Amino acid sequence: MEVLAITLTVFVLAMFVGFEVITKVPPTLHTPLTSGSNAVSGITLVGAILSAGLQLTTLTTVLGFLAVVFATINVVGGFLVTHRMLRMFKKK
Repeated sequence: MEVLAITLTVFVLAMFVGFEVITKVPPTLHTPLTSGSNAVSGITLVGAILSAGLQLTTLTTVLGFLAVVFATINVVGGFLVTHRMLRMFKKK
């Protein structure tokens, strides 16, 4: 039960920190920072895979799987936005 409380605490704190960090970025800086955030999302993806793969409890497996899904969406979306941004600067 103690492991569950610690796991949920870390998860909730990570959600709050992530929300605060994302909302503080001005929209004009969001696109250039997407490339840099892909590296962070890659690290998140590795941690999520480890969390889901350990299968300590059903809750950690489900939360790890959800983290894998959301981090993957973030990485793919970041690459798509970066690719679109770089296409804007190509010579025609």
